[in-house]
Amino acid sequence: MKRKIYDRLLKWKNESKGETALLIDGARRVGKSYIAKAFAKQEYRSHIFIDFNVASNDFKALFEHYLADLDTFFMYLSSYTGVKLYERDTLIVFDEVQQYPRARAAIKYLVLDGRYDYLETGSLVSIKKNVENIVIPSEEEHIKMYPMDFEEFLWALGNEQLMPFVQDCFNGRRPMGQLMHRKAMDFFRQYMIVGGMPQAVEKYVQTKDFEKVDKAKRMILELYRNDIGKYAKGYDTKVKSIFEEIPSQLQRHEKKFKLSALREGARARDYETAFFWLDDAMIMNTCYNTTAPCIGLNLNKDTNAIKCYMADTGLLISHAFNERDIVSEEIYRKIMLDKLEFNGGMVIENIVAQMLKAAGHSLYFFSQSPTEESPKMEIDFLISDKKITSRHNISPIEVKSSARYTLTSLRKCVDKYNQYLSTPYVVHPADYKEADGITYLPLYMCPLL
Repeated sequence: MKRKIYDRLLKWKNESKGETALLIDGARRVGKSYIAKAFAKQEYRSHIFIDFNVASNDFKALFEHYLADLDTFFMYLSSYTGVKLYERDTLIVFDEVQQYPRARAAIKYLVLDGRYDYLETGSLVSIKKNVENIVIPSEEEHIKMYPMDFEEFLWALGNEQLMPFVQDCFNGRRPMGQLMHRKAMDFFRQYMIVGGMPQAVEKYVQTKDFEKVDKAKRMILELYRNDIGKYAKGYDTKVKSIFEEIPSQLQRHEKKFKLSALREGARARDYETAFFWLDDAMIMNTCYNTTAPCIGLNLNKDTNAIKCYMADTGLLISHAFNERDIVSEEIYRKIMLDKLEFNGGMVIENIVAQMLKAAGHSLYFFSQSPTEESPKMEIDFLISDKKITSRHNISPIEVKSSARYTLTSLRKCVDKYNQYLSTPYVVHPADYKEADGITYLPLYMCPLL
């Protein structure tokens, strides 16, 4: 499947010229190994793919005994794998490098040697865990890999024309028109249900069977549960309780995570490590409250008030409808037709968080309790412009799941904090429009912000 991260790998190859290794961080099953193999086959004369999940002890011993003699190291490596090495035209891939930290530590010497390029893949949470007694190589760049975005989903379905048209309308600040908007929303609902995990997308492309897609997603969810038990030792119970609670917390109107749902009298500091674990594993996207919608959102971050979104919305749907082992085709069809009676705002807000995160934004919301001086305000997301300025830098975003809604909080926010704000947005299921200083975006345009 075509992935945008491929272009970033190519940029690294052309700019680094062997002076750094590249580590792809990402959740389990997000497609790290797949893209590493595809890149290696396409861009190099030869490559060696080392999966440390299955590498033998004899093979690992090469890193123990021959790093001081790299000529011998590469001779054994080539003989063992049956791959001829070409100076400056061979890529060596360390897949699931966290399983053998010694290989990661060796990157320093291998990069300094300069003969070949090195690509690593791994899950950040297990990478962080397996660093005892090794020196983290400064020659290592990091890149994050997220679930497939909407355009990549369209590519998988063989549609390469729709998103350029969406981009053209966004740039031209004009509506799509009834026919194209309806078509785009049909595809977007499919994306929302299936999600962006490659296994689920592949199953959907092959079968168009939502039940088979759901089974693929539940296998990933079970893998995550197993990882919690394996890697979050000492606080795995807390991590699992947060993970299982995410759908019900998102069902709430304000969607802020209530610790009391986990345990009576629970305190934020007791669960801080567990929340960080899920965020580092890229299973969850954490959205922090900021106490003022002005430049430097991180400076006003309130870590005691957070929202927890699933990193993939397709997984959220399978996670939420867990009364049966498999979500029935009937439920999925009703979601497609927008006829299921449940809190659709949960799913819509989650996918907006997912799209903003993949577009490079840190996630913040703004919540202000009512006082004598200030009214109550709830703004779903705040994003900052790339250019640095002391004014007009922040865009407030309200997310709406239906055609009927009010914008009380957004208008209050614009009135009070106008000197700090750039364009205010409403992200909704309807077509593009501009009115009263507010830009209304269809859901599928959100990745373009």
